[in-house]
Amino acid sequence: MNNANILVVEDEAIVAKDLRNRLTRFGYTVPAVASSGQEAINKALELSPDLVLMDIKLKGQMDGVEAAQEIHKYLDIPIIYLTAYADDNTLNRAKITDPFGYLLKPFKERELQTNIEIALTKHQLEKQLRNNQKWLSTLLKSINDGVIASDVQEVVNFMNPVAETLTGWQESEAMGRNSSEILNIAHAETHHPIENPIKKVLQDGVVNQLPENTILIGRNGNGIPIDHSAALIRDDKNNIIGAVLIFRDITELKTAIEARKKQVEQAQIVAKLQELNQLKNDFLNLVTHELRSPLSNMKGMIQLLEVSPLSEEFQRYLDIIKAECDREMELINDLLDLQRLENSSYLPLAPDALVLEQWLPLLIEPFQARVQEHQQTLQLNLPANPVTVISDRTSLERILIELLNNACKYTPSGGEIIITVSYNASVIPLETIITVSNTTEISASDLPRMFEKFYRIPDADIWNQGGTGLGLAIVQKLVTQLQGSIKVESGDGRTTFSLIFTDLAPTSTTQQ
Repeated sequence: MNNANILVVEDEAIVAKDLRNRLTRFGYTVPAVASSGQEAINKALELSPDLVLMDIKLKGQMDGVEAAQEIHKYLDIPIIYLTAYADDNTLNRAKITDPFGYLLKPFKERELQTNIEIALTKHQLEKQLRNNQKWLSTLLKSINDGVIASDVQEVVNFMNPVAETLTGWQESEAMGRNSSEILNIAHAETHHPIENPIKKVLQDGVVNQLPENTILIGRNGNGIPIDHSAALIRDDKNNIIGAVLIFRDITELKTAIEARKKQVEQAQIVAKLQELNQLKNDFLNLVTHELRSPLSNMKGMIQLLEVSPLSEEFQRYLDIIKAECDREMELINDLLDLQRLENSSYLPLAPDALVLEQWLPLLIEPFQARVQEHQQTLQLNLPANPVTVISDRTSLERILIELLNNACKYTPSGGEIIITVSYNASVIPLETIITVSNTTEISASDLPRMFEKFYRIPDADIWNQGGTGLGLAIVQKLVTQLQGSIKVESGDGRTTFSLIFTDLAPTSTTQQ
């Protein structure tokens, strides 16, 4: 939008001159440059520019944010902040003034020009939108609803046929009467009178919504539920010359809303029951297989052991029994852990200093043989600088072991599993980020359900891959306990779980 007048507010003369030159090259006009907050206000009031480029740190007692607040009191001008400061305090103060841009120095010319063009266009569109909204408001009042108009003394001077029907008053009878005589409005349940909306809008100058369950009591004594809109009527000098009330019978609407509400409630109940029923079926199927099958295997092995000599075969049967017992115990432990996490109000933590460069290699060591057996690779990426976190060792270890177990189960032969540690020093307190990524892809429809109890990816071979379907649900609970967050993303043949958490206090108890 060339030929726009732009006021530059910058206390560094060299920077201000550079800005003026850039803006001139862009085709804009710079009518003035201000170096202080007060000067910026004065120039803005004097020149009414199309846009203000405002430096936040200015010389004097008033900074750019304060100057912008003063300018907005008198002028509708878009402001773009230019600053070398990106701290949260400065940003939050700037946001209060509704800026149209926030550029960090140094910036590129194209970036500056783009922000200016967007700001000018956005401001023009918002201005047009406000005007259109005023027109739309007026047009909407012409629909076939009840309409009553009055002068500033609340004396009725117009009624349409719908208003006659709803109130029971003919226009010829209502003309010249106070609108409060015509509009008998009350609460539907208590029948306590409610102040006349026309009187209210004339007194306060603003439109006030009627309370819920409002009725209009007609001349015949019957009550009709209504909704309304009241507005002032002004002449071309903006003087108030009266008020208009538009109201409508909402009997059918209320009936439809109540019916729809009941339908939604019933649908939600049915969906919840179906979900619970499916969850119950999945749980029973899982328990049946995971508890009965190991017991059957144990009985068969015991019978064979009773007639078998002490030999390698005996040891093999013993190993099978032990494996089945371990699998049984895993399910039971997961159920107990999840129950504890869901039912406990306060969970004690034991914060400990963990040097990730030392701790993580020890944690993943048991998985090396497993990934080699399945022809997978396991890689650990650590930052150059040592990272020490204060966290609950047991909980964090359980989280990472569950994620690694999950990655090992679903990574195909030849695939890779990558653990990456990084940190975000731009926020306070510092955030530690641990990601576990593997070469498998999960559909977008499955991602939102990954942390649901007993949920398994469709078409997965759950008996071959093992597990209880509770691991990720436990992970989510434990992450919350550590005051962190976890998310899962999948695409381009990879799935990544990202853990983000901060240091715990020396002693901590988390309330669920």
